[in-house]
Amino acid sequence: MIRDRDGFPQFLESLRRYVRERLAPREAEVARLDEVPPDLVADMAAQGLFGYSIPTQYGGAGMTTEELVLAAMELSQCSVAFRARVGTNTGIGSEALVADGTDEQKARYLPRLASGELTGCFALTEPQAGSDATALTTTAVRDGDHYVLNGEKCFITNAPLAGLFTVMARTDPDEPGARGISAFIVERGTPGLSTGQPYDKMGQAGSPVSGVHFQDCRVPAANLIGGRLGMGFKTAMKVLNKQRIHLAALCIGPAIRMLDDTLRFVAERQQFGKPLMDFQLIQAMIADCQTEIQAARALVLQTARERDEGRDVTLNASICKYFSSEMCGRVADRCVQMHGGYGYIADHGIERFYRDVRLFRLYEGTSQIHQLTIARHTLNQAGYTPGR
Repeated sequence: MIRDRDGFPQFLESLRRYVRERLAPREAEVARLDEVPPDLVADMAAQGLFGYSIPTQYGGAGMTTEELVLAAMELSQCSVAFRARVGTNTGIGSEALVADGTDEQKARYLPRLASGELTGCFALTEPQAGSDATALTTTAVRDGDHYVLNGEKCFITNAPLAGLFTVMARTDPDEPGARGISAFIVERGTPGLSTGQPYDKMGQAGSPVSGVHFQDCRVPAANLIGGRLGMGFKTAMKVLNKQRIHLAALCIGPAIRMLDDTLRFVAERQQFGKPLMDFQLIQAMIADCQTEIQAARALVLQTARERDEGRDVTLNASICKYFSSEMCGRVADRCVQMHGGYGYIADHGIERFYRDVRLFRLYEGTSQIHQLTIARHTLNQAGYTPGR
C-alpha cells in the first residue's frame, strides 16, 4: 500500500539520486577501508535511512511493506555495505520491538534506532542452531528482577558496532522446542555481553559480522520483549516473515545495478569489429537477466501488498526470498560472463558484486530451507501432510 500516490514517487526519485550521487561514488573507498565512514553514516542518518519501517510516533517513516520494498530496491543499487549499515535498523534489528514490544520498550528504544543513534542487530543463530533455529542453547535464567544469559551467537550482522541486541534465549529448559524460547533486548555495555572480532568474509566488505557472547550477562526483566515468556520464537517468525520480503527486494536492487553496468560495458566493448551487444548470445543473457529481475519485482510487490492487507504471507515470503536470492546469483554470474576477462578484475567492480550477493542465498533461511518450507505449505494447502 502506498499512502501518498503523489509524494512517494518523488521520494523514490530523490533516493535514486542520493544513491547515485553520494553513495555509489564511494563504493571503492568502503571496500578498501572495510567500513562505511562516519561522515556517510551521519549523512544516511540525516536522510532518515535508519527509520524507514519504524512507526512515525517514534521518529521513523512508518513505511508500509510496499513502500519499504520499493525503497529497498533503490537503496540496494549500490554497494551492499550501505544498505547493510542501515538495514538492521529498518529490519531485523527493530522489528521485534515494533511487532511485540511493550509501550515502554518501544518508547525507550525505537526513537534511538530511527535516528541512527543506536544500531540494532538480531541475535538468533548459534554454532549448532542455524537452519534449525529451535535448537538454540543460549539460556536465560530468572534471578530476582533480572535474567542471567549464558551462551554464544554467531554470524550476527552489525554485531561489532551494535548498541542494541535482540536476543533469543531459552527460558524453559524443559521445553526443547520453540515454546521454551523468549526474546530479550540487551544493551551494549551490559556486563557479560561481548562481541568477537569481525569475520574475514568472502564479500560484503564494510558490513561487519561477528559472534556475540553472553557470560553471566544480567539483563533486567523489563527487557523481556512484550513482557511474555515463551513467545520469542513467534516474535522471531514475525520478524523473519517481513524481513524475507524486505531482503528479497534487497536482492533485486543489486541485480538491476549489475545489469545496468553490464549494458554499458557491452555497448562500448568491441569484438570482431562490432559491439558485444550485437551478438545474439549476449542478447540472450541480457534477456534472461531482465526477465528474472522483472519476475522477482512483480512477486515481491504482490507479496508486500498482501502483507499490507493483513493476509498470511508465510508461503509467499519464502517464495520471494528463495526466488529473488537465486535470481540475483544467476544475474551476477551472467554479468561477469558478459564482461569476459574484465569481469574477473577488481577494477571493474562487477566481481565485488558477484562476491557480495553470494550471501543472499544463505541468510534469512538458506535456499534449501525455503524449498522445504514452500513444499510443506504447498502440500498442506492441497490437503496433504508430509512426513506422516
